[in-house]
Amino acid sequence: MSKKPVLIQAGPRGRKPQRLVIAISDDTGEEIHRDTIDTNSALSRKRFIHAVARNGDLVAEDLGWLGPVIIEQADKADEEAMRNRDGLETGFYEEERKSVATQLVELAASVELFHCPDGTAYASFPVDGHEETANITSGSFRQWLSSQFHTANKKVANSQALQDAIGVLEGKAILEGEQQVVNLRVAEHDDSIIVDLCNESWQVVRVDMNGWQVLDKSPVKFRRAKAMQSLPIPTRGKLKSLRKFLNIGDVDWSLVAAWLVTGLRPGRPFPVLCLHGEQGAAKSTTARVLRSLIDPNYAPVRAEPRNPHDLMIAAKNGWAIVLDNLSYLRPWLSDALCRLSTGGGFSTRKLYENDEEIIFDAMRPMILTGIEEVATRGDLVDRSLLVHLQAIPDTLRVSEAVFWDDFEQAWPSLLGGLLNATSTAMQRLSEVQFDRLPRMADFATWAIAAEPALGLEVPFLDAYSQNQSSANELAMEASSVAKYILNLMEGENQWKGTATELLEALNSIASDQDRQMKGWPKTARKLGGDMMRLAPNLRKIGIDVENDRTSRRRCIQLTRINADSCVTNVTNVMDTDITGSLDDARVTQIPAGTRIPPSCNHQDPTTWYRRDGKAYCSGCDKFIGRDAG
Repeated sequence: MSKKPVLIQAGPRGRKPQRLVIAISDDTGEEIHRDTIDTNSALSRKRFIHAVARNGDLVAEDLGWLGPVIIEQADKADEEAMRNRDGLETGFYEEERKSVATQLVELAASVELFHCPDGTAYASFPVDGHEETANITSGSFRQWLSSQFHTANKKVANSQALQDAIGVLEGKAILEGEQQVVNLRVAEHDDSIIVDLCNESWQVVRVDMNGWQVLDKSPVKFRRAKAMQSLPIPTRGKLKSLRKFLNIGDVDWSLVAAWLVTGLRPGRPFPVLCLHGEQGAAKSTTARVLRSLIDPNYAPVRAEPRNPHDLMIAAKNGWAIVLDNLSYLRPWLSDALCRLSTGGGFSTRKLYENDEEIIFDAMRPMILTGIEEVATRGDLVDRSLLVHLQAIPDTLRVSEAVFWDDFEQAWPSLLGGLLNATSTAMQRLSEVQFDRLPRMADFATWAIAAEPALGLEVPFLDAYSQNQSSANELAMEASSVAKYILNLMEGENQWKGTATELLEALNSIASDQDRQMKGWPKTARKLGGDMMRLAPNLRKIGIDVENDRTSRRRCIQLTRINADSCVTNVTNVMDTDITGSLDDARVTQIPAGTRIPPSCNHQDPTTWYRRDGKAYCSGCDKFIGRDAG
């Protein structure tokens, strides 16, 4: 049988025993076979020879002479490498000598590597004509790097090489890269607010005092979570057009519109919007609609988290938090929502590490829905906007398909209206002044600044005062001891004693049924904590709570004071001034001594009139309350 001469080329041995070996036909010069083998292994040489025979249509038994030739060529390659310590002169095998991990790192040479203040490594990399940003250890960057390697080499990078390359790039980002802030959905930049539309082109909207515009390239870094959905390209419109999609009244619209416009202002405290109502009042639908305007998500409403860690994970991966169909808030969840509303963090041990921790720190706009009023603890209620949804008559119901089809058509213009309101707030913010700052002052100031663009029927401050009054009443009603504190102070200007003495006094006047309630304090220590939590609510109705530590005993001192004027004014208007059903434009005498809300500019109003179910001061035509009739 005729032999087909075969030439052998071998590369130098690297750190591993394997080296590149190539078999070439001496007749045609074509490559027959190439492989990376251990030339010192007889089994590896035998397998290589069989592959050459198979690919070159040869007989393996006739190629036994190739074994010594392979060894000889391998030795020559090693000798040549020793003479040229910097590598082979021809560079023929240079790419083969580089590990896959090294090639992956080189492919990322044009990528911007940086880290955020908490030390997390990020990369900004080009995709289809735009730039995307992702955590270097995330799946999205791993997929991009794998794709780049396959495009360049027409082969797949193994998982270990990917892991090694990502480790190197992470170190370069942390040690050599700049520190930059990475944002989620909304960011502040200079004197503007940037909103990430989260679309495939990575477009953003820039909002400033002069209006808003869509930008193809963001001036700040944004990251995206998997569940985040895109906002539409906004068009010109008015936010008040949203009302036809919401089952709320005039007063509640003032609160909801204020919550929405505050939802696009990062880095400030956010109120918690609580939606309550009976079954079929469209609580969940309302929550979905509101979230769609600031942070649409594949899972817009969710069940309550199991622990603080789950809540912070949700906050890390979404701009807005919506907890749906709640029946009760556990104390830990109520406290965690307070921290998430006004700013707070959570730490946990880093996985597979003993002495490193991961910090989650965020402030987020939130919505809670439930049939009952689930926010009852004073600190959470004080941060909440309480909105009650009325039942929807069967004659006014529409199908989900029709409702959401109408909403999606109006969505771009509604977003444009919200952006207009945000721009208006930025224009007027410096003009807003208070004689006395209300609770959640940043929120209230921003809402009042945006008020001309919100389409309100009831001034925000009036609606907010009513909300604070309702919130205080709710906190008092939820407390097991509040009514007995009032009974204890009936006709008294001051009471002073230890927590033990106060508990004895309350036990003496409380009913057996109340003393058996789960929330009733069984110890003086528990009562002391309850009194501290209840102190702001008692102060608003005229009872000051103070811990007196001037003596040897730790005493609680209760003192009668003037009630909070803002809350009392609204309560008086609602309960005293507006009674009965009146005809339009009918002027009614205001009872002597009645206190009017601070929004009324008439210093000494004596009469009021009714229009469209609302009461106005006849002296200055300011809204002072809703007609209870």
